[in-house]
This record gives sequence, structure tokens and C-alpha cells, in this order.
Amino acid sequence: MSDFRDILTAYEQAGGDPEVLRTPGVARLIVDGNRVLASHDLPGLHMTSEELPDGVRIRAEVASGVKLPLPVHLCFGVLPEEGIQRIYVHFEIGAWAQARFMAHCTFPNAREVEHIMEGTIHVGEGARMEYRETHFHGPDGGVDVLPTARVTVDEGGYYSSTFALHNGRAGHVAFDYEVDVAADGVAELYARLMGSGDDDIFVREVVRLNGARARGLAKSRIAVRERATSDVHATTEGHAPQARGHVDCVEIVRDQAVANAVPVVRVTHPQAQVTHEAAIGTVDKKQLETLLARGLEEDAAVDVIVRGMLAD
Repeated sequence: MSDFRDILTAYEQAGGDPEVLRTPGVARLIVDGNRVLASHDLPGLHMTSEELPDGVRIRAEVASGVKLPLPVHLCFGVLPEEGIQRIYVHFEIGAWAQARFMAHCTFPNAREVEHIMEGTIHVGEGARMEYRETHFHGPDGGVDVLPTARVTVDEGGYYSSTFALHNGRAGHVAFDYEVDVAADGVAELYARLMGSGDDDIFVREVVRLNGARARGLAKSRIAVRERATSDVHATTEGHAPQARGHVDCVEIVRDQAVANAVPVVRVTHPQAQVTHEAAIGTVDKKQLETLLARGLEEDAAVDVIVRGMLAD
């Protein structure tokens, strides 16, 4: 019970509502290190987990045609200052099913913590999956976060993922997602991160539009200050008629921080179209002047602008 209370406290720090994890009608899975503290399914949703020496293997299946009315809540955390957590997860979303997953990952005391997540995701024909992952890190930046995902979206399916980290020091983040989209499918990838100190942020996103009329978006918003670095590599490929894709990257740099962006567009079919835009620099001058005129100090005004950019 003590461990469960501690992880609920950390979950709240990550932006979650701990009462949700106690509600009988809400599907949930709570993992602390390599221990599964709680798991609850609903009709049409089946989650299995296997505890490993340094992590957990998870499989989540949503049956064909099932539309889950509420989000499935996931909580992954390492509460001690040191530790390794490996999460191997597979999501199987049946044809014409709909599901939302809200994951909160929390490492409030991390000094030497490694969090590795290896995901495979299959979104069936006409199905819809939304996955939002929010991180809370402690003040020391002593965490390595290494998420990878390989996603397949079948014909007419929809997949959306959001990776958000703007509470605590980022530490070292290496984000690596690849998505293949079939005809009439949609994939949207959002990354919103903030780094400070000597944090190191690396984002790699690849969206391959393989079917006719497939659509894809890779959108990142990153802010770094002090001595932090960020490096974004976003690729969208159009391989079929009427495929449409877009890469959108904005990075804000302050102090001695360094940011790099490499948007790549690749088209192999004459009727496909992929576009990109990237911007690196300081905060918007007009926004800053407006906040200064309203009485904010410059540092506070910049923080307001940055957090606004990182918000939904």
C-alpha cells in the first residue's frame, strides 16, 4: 500500500488525477519499476502483463468494433534515485475499434534512472487510437528516456501520439517513432519538450504514406535554455497517389543552448505531396513586448510564451 500511495503521488505530479486510478469503471495499469501494482480491464479491452527482472512486458488488445468510452490510464514510474525500467508493450486495436490511452511516466527522484520503452502498435482497418504520454522528471536531470515505437495503420485507420515533457529536467531523451500508413489512413505525431541545464533531447520521427490518400503530420515544439541541446530529425514520405504529408518543427533557444532541425520530405509518386517548415530562434518579439507592457518581467514573460507554445 505504501508503494501504491507513492506512485499515486508521483502520478499527480505528472499531471494525472490519482482518483481516476481508484475508480472502478476506469481501465488502468500501474507499474512501479518492474512491479505491476494494479491492473483493471473493461469489456472489449484485455491487458496482460509479465514482470521481468528489470521491467514489464505488456499486451493491450481492443476487440474489433469496440469503442471504449473513457481513456485507458497507464502509469509507469521509477521512484528510487537509481534503477532501470524496460517496458515492452504491444497495442492491438481491432478493426473499427476506438481507444484512447493516457500514459503518465514519472521519475521524481531520478539521479541514475534509465527508462526504455519499446512499443509495437497495430491499428486495424477503420480503427482509431490516440496515445498521449506525459512525463514528470525531478530537478536533477538524472534520467535517460529512450522510447521507440513501430506503428502500422491499416486502411482507413487513425493513429495519434503525443509525447509531452515540460515538468522537471529532461535529462537525456532519445525519441524514435516510425509509422506506416495504408490507404485513407491518418497518422499524427506530436512532440512537446523543454530542456535546461545540460539536458540532451533527440527526436526522430518517420511517417511513410504508403497507400492512396494517406495523410501524415509530424509536429514538434521544443524549447531549450542554459546549456541544453535539441536535435530533431523528422521525415515524411509520400509513396501513393493523393498522399499528403507535412513536417512542422519549431524550436526556441535561450542562453547558450543549441538547437538543430533536419526536416526531410521524400516523394516517390507523382501525385503525392509532402511539405515542411522549420523555425529555430528566440521567442516572438511582439508577444514578448505585449507581456512586458502588461507588467511581467522579461524572464517571466519568456516562460509564459514558451509554456504556451508547449501546451495543446
